[in-house]
Amino acid sequence: MPIGPISLVLIAIFALLLFGPNKLPELGRAFGKTLKEFKNATKGLTDDEDDKKKDK
Repeated sequence: MPIGPISLVLIAIFALLLFGPNKLPELGRAFGKTLKEFKNATKGLTDDEDDKKKDK
């Protein structure tokens, strides 16, 4: 079930009410950093698997 635009708006309003407008940018930056680290870690894993396949 895909998330529609109305659902995204409701989630944004809920987050705004829950965390407040001052805390949201900080949470966004933290989420972005976490996502970037995860992406780099998974890229490293796939690169390792490609190297193993080349060795065989």
